[in-house]
Amino acid sequence: MSGTADLAGVYAAVEESAGLLDVACARDQVWPILAAYEDVLPGAVIAFRVATTARDEGEFDCRFTVPGDRDPYAVAVDKGLTTQSGHPIESLLAEVQKHCAVDSYGVDFGVLGGFKKIWVYFPGGRHETLSHLAEIPSMPPSLAGTESFFARYNLADQVDLIGIDYASRTMNVYFAASADVVAPETVLAMHREIGLPDPSEQMLDFCQKAFGVYATLNWDSQKVERIAYSVKTENPLELAARLGSKVEQFLKTVPYGTDTPKMVYAAVTSSGEEYYKLQSYYQWRTDSRLNLSYVGGRSS
Repeated sequence: MSGTADLAGVYAAVEESAGLLDVACARDQVWPILAAYEDVLPGAVIAFRVATTARDEGEFDCRFTVPGDRDPYAVAVDKGLTTQSGHPIESLLAEVQKHCAVDSYGVDFGVLGGFKKIWVYFPGGRHETLSHLAEIPSMPPSLAGTESFFARYNLADQVDLIGIDYASRTMNVYFAASADVVAPETVLAMHREIGLPDPSEQMLDFCQKAFGVYATLNWDSQKVERIAYSVKTENPLELAARLGSKVEQFLKTVPYGTDTPKMVYAAVTSSGEEYYKLQSYYQWRTDSRLNLSYVGGRSS
């Protein structure tokens, strides 16, 4: 990819796909982000994401991978995509880079909300541990505070990546999950232990197909805000998931990623609302391990 013409093509794809959900694409939000990372887009995995929650109504997200030799947060600050206020989250990526081996990154933005989030991928086959991550000064205190909880479910040493959500000032920790972890009785036990509502039978069936689990934490609480589950599928419409008519129509009409796997994420809010997120790929790399673990989404 080179030149404004190619960048315009990516923008057009974002705009067209958002339009399938009746979401108006804000050019002044989207174009500066694509332009800031224009040089990495040719080799990136590029994906689009929609969600069934009321809070995501009217929004459409795009995300793409960034090589490990680039600092995506430094780019975002330099290009004015995000502002700094002295919050610990603003130091987190630099400190992770000092303490951990990093394979690559991901960037997430909304067509209306603009720059939101960065993912940090650890090298394949080398899971990070919560105990090591908790030593990083800018990490939320809740990471150390919930380590024993995740250890009881054999997740504390299975961290594949983290997500840093600058828009909501939260972070996600993504765990590789065994079949035992996503079994209905374990999912129920985890939810009950941290005070989340029980998932429905439909969602428990969905969770059994998950390969990953991720938790949302923040700097203002010692609690786990949310636990979500990640499933890879060729046909999301075959899943036991309430995707809703608008998302189902998107699936049937989006012109990109028709021959690639889709990612579906499920979670329950503190009020008991179950929701799903669907990720479809615009640009796919068959040689990238991120094709299977490119998990993400808003952390609030």
